Amino acid sequence: MSPSSLTIVNAAVFDGWSAEPVEGPVHVEDGVVVQIGGTAPASAGRVIDARGGTVVPGLIDAHFHAYGVALGLMEIETAPLSYLALSGARRLAAALGRGFTTVRDVAGGDPGLAKAIEQGLIPSPRYLYTGPALTQTGGHGDPRPGDSDLCACGGHMGEIVDGVDPLRRAVRDRFRRGAHAIKIMASGGVVSLTDPIRIPQYSPEEVRAVTGEAARRGSYVAAHAYSPEAIVHSVENGVRSVEHGNLLDEATAALMAERGAYLVPTLATYDAMDRRGADVGLAPVSRAKNAEVLDAGRRAVEIAAAAGVRVGFGTDLMGALDDEQLNGLRLQAEVMGPLGALRSATSVNADLIGRDDLGRVRPGAVADLLVLDGDPFTDPSVLWAGPERRTVIQNGTVLPPLT
Repeated sequence: MSPSSLTIVNAAVFDGWSAEPVEGPVHVEDGVVVQIGGTAPASAGRVIDARGGTVVPGLIDAHFHAYGVALGLMEIETAPLSYLALSGARRLAAALGRGFTTVRDVAGGDPGLAKAIEQGLIPSPRYLYTGPALTQTGGHGDPRPGDSDLCACGGHMGEIVDGVDPLRRAVRDRFRRGAHAIKIMASGGVVSLTDPIRIPQYSPEEVRAVTGEAARRGSYVAAHAYSPEAIVHSVENGVRSVEHGNLLDEATAALMAERGAYLVPTLATYDAMDRRGADVGLAPVSRAKNAEVLDAGRRAVEIAAAAGVRVGFGTDLMGALDDEQLNGLRLQAEVMGPLGALRSATSVNADLIGRDDLGRVRPGAVADLLVLDGDPFTDPSVLWAGPERRTVIQNGTVLPPLT
């Protein structure tokens, strides 16, 4: 028996999609699931007794920001990268402790942070990054107040790039630096100060330049977009992943389904900013914008699901609000039910990022697992309960509890 083997006994198993869990045990060797059900091997390297709990795939947060250490974009962009990386490392470790074994960072990240994670210098989920999001002058990622002449030269979470040729160059450089995908800002946003939420950003030619370069690389583009106008503008020009989408309507959802586009809702961030925005220093203009999209986000998820759009899961939490990550599961479960929320945060997100070995519990899949102290289908609260009710397993290794 391999010394790195692990068996989880006395557990039901949610495989990432099926409506009915199956009986375990789950057997892991060398970081890979090799068997579900049947007789447990007699000499496993380690045995975990789930005591009637449930094994689910490690969770995937498809809208995470390691460098999102503040709610103000200017504060982030003017901070030293060393500070952002150290703070980001703590945010990543906390996410892993909650059971998010993979995150997609859709505005930030760089080869240095990724290399530190790869070398085991910091505990972290599997880390897929886009590098700084691409934004037009005055777009969502432009942090400058309208009444100030400042240089937005940080480029940590967003980079101002205008024009087809500069955008092509920026996309190519991101892939040179190891980007998983490309992020563009295709509409206004809540925390940006000078752009209306609904108006589409970037010209069709500019969006197509980005999506064309990504497609040639075998990758895809994620677009920050709220309104039907901005979503249509994105999807018709080749965007695969629509982030937020709070103001989605039925006709636009039908277009998304036809084109195979995903929706990644981020319900957690609006709920958290509504409750805690004033306490954490969210600007009044941003609080007003948040009120515009708060309740619409839940309806957008319902519309998308009814139209057959594949709905993923993201959180988009900035600053001190990152401790609301698990609350996102509660909010999505209230709309989609626990099965829908679990699918979104596991197999659907895995399909979005192009990893059929993640987000599933099946032979051949990576042994990123979460052992829940209960049944999430009869007691959904176990999904967002504290660390005492979950055991996190990454690549077949049982992690210490989050403290």
